[in-house]
Amino acid sequence: MQANGAGQGQESSELSCLNSAQNGESSSAGGTHSNGLLSSTDNGNSVGTSNGSSTGPGSGTSATASSSEVGSLKKKKRLSQAEEDVIRLIGQHLHGLGLNQTVDLLMQESGCRLEHPSATKFRNHVMEGEWDKAENDLNELRALMHSPNAIVRMKFLLLQQKYLEYLEDGKVLEALQVLRGELTPLKYNTDRIHVLSGYLMCSHAEDLRAKAEWEGKGTTSRCRLLDKLQTYLPPSVMLPPRRLQTLLRQAVELQRDRCLYHNTKLDSNLDSVSLLLDHVCSRKQFPCYTQQILTEHCNEVWFCKFSNDGTKLATGSKDTTVIIWQVDPESHQLKLLRTLEGHAYGVSYLAWSPDDTYLIACGPDDCSELWLWNVQTGELRTKMSQSHEDSLTSVAWNPDGKRFVTGGQRGQFYQCDLDGNLLDSWEGVRVQCLWCLSDGRAVLASDTHQRIRGYNFEDLTDRNIVQEDHPIMSFTVSKNGRLALLNVATQGVHLWDLQDRVLVRKYQGVTQGFYTIHSCFGGHNEDFIASGSEDHKVYIWHRRGELPIAELTGHTRTVNCVSWNPAIPGLMASASDDGTVRVWGPAPFLDSQEADGLNENCSNMDS
Repeated sequence: MQANGAGQGQESSELSCLNSAQNGESSSAGGTHSNGLLSSTDNGNSVGTSNGSSTGPGSGTSATASSSEVGSLKKKKRLSQAEEDVIRLIGQHLHGLGLNQTVDLLMQESGCRLEHPSATKFRNHVMEGEWDKAENDLNELRALMHSPNAIVRMKFLLLQQKYLEYLEDGKVLEALQVLRGELTPLKYNTDRIHVLSGYLMCSHAEDLRAKAEWEGKGTTSRCRLLDKLQTYLPPSVMLPPRRLQTLLRQAVELQRDRCLYHNTKLDSNLDSVSLLLDHVCSRKQFPCYTQQILTEHCNEVWFCKFSNDGTKLATGSKDTTVIIWQVDPESHQLKLLRTLEGHAYGVSYLAWSPDDTYLIACGPDDCSELWLWNVQTGELRTKMSQSHEDSLTSVAWNPDGKRFVTGGQRGQFYQCDLDGNLLDSWEGVRVQCLWCLSDGRAVLASDTHQRIRGYNFEDLTDRNIVQEDHPIMSFTVSKNGRLALLNVATQGVHLWDLQDRVLVRKYQGVTQGFYTIHSCFGGHNEDFIASGSEDHKVYIWHRRGELPIAELTGHTRTVNCVSWNPAIPGLMASASDDGTVRVWGPAPFLDSQEADGLNENCSNMDS
């Protein structure tokens, strides 16, 4: 049947929980019914007329044919439970659109009922503010409920609304009577009753609505109340509010969740998607196509890192320089902003301060210095070296942006301020990689014992968190601090849950020997993982799958580091021993024939 049937023009659109006592009046085909509810004796008896089987002059159809048609309808197989549920869901949705006569016809023709008659009566009394009648309806509903205790909670919600409406109307004595004589004797949620009693002091209605965070007497607040009350009723009695929309939204979210290449913010609004097609994201929308090749470095590029706000990229090279690149917010093209020089041993690690004002550069194993640069001015704020015997190869910022920790494999582990002054040190820890957790107290450090330990500089305690069987060459931590991504020598990329201290997943495909390779989380909601590899490729995995969803080719030597832009999910950079930095993005805009044949730089691995 058509959803745009009778009554659409006459019926006004209403909220899903609004309902008149006579939902759409009697149709011409049958007797009076409320909210589309039919007694069993009405099932199918009047369908023939509604279906247009009544005849007009010259039709040639006899009354006998008409009655036999009705008989055949009666013989139709009984609807399954699933079919009845679907009809009820459709009916509820149409009712929310105000198509009440259509709902009546649907219920009449199918023999279903939208909800239990007692529930319909209860709905009407709540929406009309007839609180005493609504309380009496609860007694009828009691026998239909799974939990008898729910009656007390429902009664409390009803009386709370009644109390607030009395207060808004200025009927303080009546409100006080509800509070003392009806709410308090329930002996339920006494803390809430104390809060409600405080509303007696409100001087005017606006003050009451603000303090109670309540919409005020009327359709909106009663509709919200009804939504809460419905949660206590079995769906066979009254459907949960907007149930069809909820199921459709869940289906869309599940499809997006299973989509290998979905890399945009989830929009819960159903109007933003088509329900007529399954959700699918094209690989061409994913950052696996070379957008730019940066060739300004003149030797191996060991590290790259986007700033926290995504507006800049820093790259460090064996050529002793750090280059800062500006990201164009529109075209996402990178432009050289400034070059920071003088790192005699080369630059193997970079760390942006939390506010992106500063950048710290570290060198390889034999480097005892680190450089703290002001990115805005290009000035060197601090060049730190505690001893020429030190090895400062890794660094991590404290979330307050006023301190950082640094260390190396020769046993140095320092906490310093912005001027390079030593605040604390931890003896005998041979550090491979560092990370400061968001609480500002714990520092994670991978060491030469194939483990990651947590160190607290405040109370000088440490504990084991991760234990691997092979050297941990580098690691990074997700934004929420829950997951750690490890590059493990000869093993590849491993995902650990830091809270439960368990290995979650081993990602396959990457070639990892004893080079230091840096992987990263990335994409919207950090749903993806990317890593360089000694086979000259960049590998990308969906976080939940062990097999790569893309292999990016183009570099001609080992890819040392990958960084995913935290603000632009479709932008990624990789640094390689071939002396280049590649910037990856979605496929360029081509005409349809070229786009269909495009396969540059990206191998689909999900088949």
